Amino acid sequence: MGFFTDTSVCIGCKACEVACKEWNQLPADAPNLLTGMSFDNTVELSASTWRHVAFVEQRVQKDGAGDLRWLMASDVCKHCTDAACLNVCPTGSLLRTEFGSVVVQPDVCNGCGYCVSACPYGVIEKREDDGLAWKCTLCYDRLVDGGTPACAKACPTESIQFGPLDELLERAEARVRRLHEDGVAKARLYGDDPDDGVRGNGAFFLLLDDPEVYGLPPAPMDTTRDLPGMWRHAAVAALVLAAGVVASFALTGRTAPTDHRAPVWGRRR
Repeated sequence: MGFFTDTSVCIGCKACEVACKEWNQLPADAPNLLTGMSFDNTVELSASTWRHVAFVEQRVQKDGAGDLRWLMASDVCKHCTDAACLNVCPTGSLLRTEFGSVVVQPDVCNGCGYCVSACPYGVIEKREDDGLAWKCTLCYDRLVDGGTPACAKACPTESIQFGPLDELLERAEARVRRLHEDGVAKARLYGDDPDDGVRGNGAFFLLLDDPEVYGLPPAPMDTTRDLPGMWRHAAVAALVLAAGVVASFALTGRTAPTDHRAPVWGRRR
């Protein structure tokens, strides 16, 4: 199960942000009203903002003159197939649910922050008050009762759609084809490729421009992918060092004998 977010029909109402905060009882953020980023006063995903509607203002050429275009997109945790946050967690606080989502168990989290630095999307963050990591749970408590995540339920344009990922992908591909036919050449899917650096996401998007425009990494990678190789190199280095120490002691024990007779002291004449 997962999300398909169609940014082409997002109107920037932030109903998803409000619904997410209300259902999950997330603390309020200090309003950043003068960020210089138009109406985007929440700025980014955080420990207390699990849905974030980005406002991207673009100046484009239209009919030979400059014009403004708004790109709006509701961002969320991607619930990666290869989830680096889950792989590095030392306490088992992060786990994958029966719905395929990745959630944090706050009663098990020790606040080490490994997941924060491991996330390729910069989604997870620690709260200052309790020092624990927090992020989207895909409204797990609603799913176990057969419900829909609060953000998707509240979206008035169905920009946020929830359901089985294979069904959502078919719907998304049909939508992209329709946009291409209508002349929206840059329409594309993001996070749907099972062969990308995180083997696909549980939350993917239809974008109208390059991922970087929306603040998304163009080629996200599982940040733990090199760990096995690093551990192998470390093991080899440790063995070489140990062999050197053993050899050093062996050579020391085989040095030539010395004359241990007591010296004869006398006065110089």
